[in-house]
Amino acid sequence: MSHPLTPFIPVCDAIATLFSPHVEAVLHDLETGFIFHIANAFSRRRPGDSSLNEAGLASALDEDVIGPYGKSNWDGRRLKAITSVLRDTEGKPVGLLCINHDIEAFSGIFDQLKSMMDIAAPLPKTSALMAQDWREAVNSVIGEFLTEHRTSLAGLTGSEVDGLLARLETRGVFAIRKAVPYVAEILKLSRATIYNRLGAIRLKQDAAPQGEPQ
Repeated sequence: MSHPLTPFIPVCDAIATLFSPHVEAVLHDLETGFIFHIANAFSRRRPGDSSLNEAGLASALDEDVIGPYGKSNWDGRRLKAITSVLRDTEGKPVGLLCINHDIEAFSGIFDQLKSMMDIAAPLPKTSALMAQDWREAVNSVIGEFLTEHRTSLAGLTGSEVDGLLARLETRGVFAIRKAVPYVAEILKLSRATIYNRLGAIRLKQDAAPQGEPQ
């Protein structure tokens, strides 16, 4: 028996091909909680990766279209995203088609493109769709850091890498079980290097004077 999301694969591929390289299209399987298919995967995700959606999400999906809403890619680039709820013949949600548009590429080109960059008010963080996507939180912190330092991932100096790791540590990112491998992949560092630098950062923070007048 064919998987209920199989007919949507050509739709994903068509959308990604038409708007390549600035759009990726992702099919999420609500039954398994995994990515079923992804086209033009610039977010470094692959079929079989966890969708990171909250358990019981399907029962909370009353709307057919969610968004547009803002997101951050793994490298801090701004994305404009929209999600379509895919239902079976009885109206039961079986999947999500998420379209992620890299709007960073259009920044500052022409005023008439501004409408492509406008992002509606973001969904509340309590939204079932967004609640479990810890990678989005990591991406957001990295994007914030790169913007403040007016640099890119490739342009980070050693001290800036330590500053970024310290920022992520302060925000509680490394309390997440899979955060270190994810950050290591983004920074193109080994996990051992991340752990060693984190250890030095934590020792420095522990040795800092506490309670002194500001």
